[in-house]
Amino acid sequence: MFRHSIRTLVIGLCTLTATAPAATPVALAVAVGHRQVTHTAARAVHPRTLSDLATAMKGEAFAYASYSLFAVEADRQAYPAVGKLFRGTARTELNEHLHQAATLAGTVGSNAANLRQAINGETYEHQVMYRGFAAQARTDGDLAAAKLFTEIAADEGRHRGAYRTALTVVTTGRGTIPAPPKADMVPVPAGPPKVKANRTKANLDTAMHGEALAHAKYRLFAARARQTGNIALARLFEGTARVELHEHFAGEAVLAGLVRTTKTNLRKAVTGERNEATVLYPGFAKRATAVGDTAAARYFRDTAADEAKHAAAFQQALNRLH
Repeated sequence: MFRHSIRTLVIGLCTLTATAPAATPVALAVAVGHRQVTHTAARAVHPRTLSDLATAMKGEAFAYASYSLFAVEADRQAYPAVGKLFRGTARTELNEHLHQAATLAGTVGSNAANLRQAINGETYEHQVMYRGFAAQARTDGDLAAAKLFTEIAADEGRHRGAYRTALTVVTTGRGTIPAPPKADMVPVPAGPPKVKANRTKANLDTAMHGEALAHAKYRLFAARARQTGNIALARLFEGTARVELHEHFAGEAVLAGLVRTTKTNLRKAVTGERNEATVLYPGFAKRATAVGDTAAARYFRDTAADEAKHAAAFQQALNRLH
């Protein structure tokens, strides 16, 4: 996964933030692909550790989304082995690293709790984040970004409305869960940024991290809904997750110039993975150890070791392309 700015982290923690339950730990098994993964809600985890886990989830979700796009570009450039490497690493970031962090943070709760969490995130993005980003982009002359931010703000408002309706159905037993939205699949070709202002570039980075995290969380929430037999709610979460990834994230990635040549994508991946292996996760582990969060500390250490392996694999792939 990639290193991202402190500004991204601060804003991102306000959006779809992982919340630690105050109640007794509850075991939760959710489907991941064809596997069952047991999620046990966190006990009293230190607020700093929760913040670090939220940062980890955001970065791992962004890595999954980015590496998935890098894999498509590698295939297009006739580098099938590199495409396979990016896809495999992406799955590890999402299905192992992010899910483990979500378990420690107690991110997944009851269907009602998950809906409330989603509503809070969509409300922030609809009313605050994307409207603010759109206004700034217009001021800076990045009109394509302003238009996209405005369109996504409207989408997030519709998502909030659907989730509010679903929450009423879940809590009262009356009414019908809304049908899932359909994603407009946005292709992401390799190319430079299509915006000029540094502020717009930073806002696109923040937005992409938020959309990637929303996609990942909604997949977890959908698995919880399926486990409880609420298939309509699962489909709503799954459909919204697809919009967040294949429409919103992808549209922002086009303007940000996220995807470049395969060599450049590999260099970016190496840099990000090395930073996590040597700086980010070891720092998180040290902080978690200091406050007695031993399970989180172990997760951060293990993830750092994984990221070192990812960096080495990406570097080997890059060397073979020279």
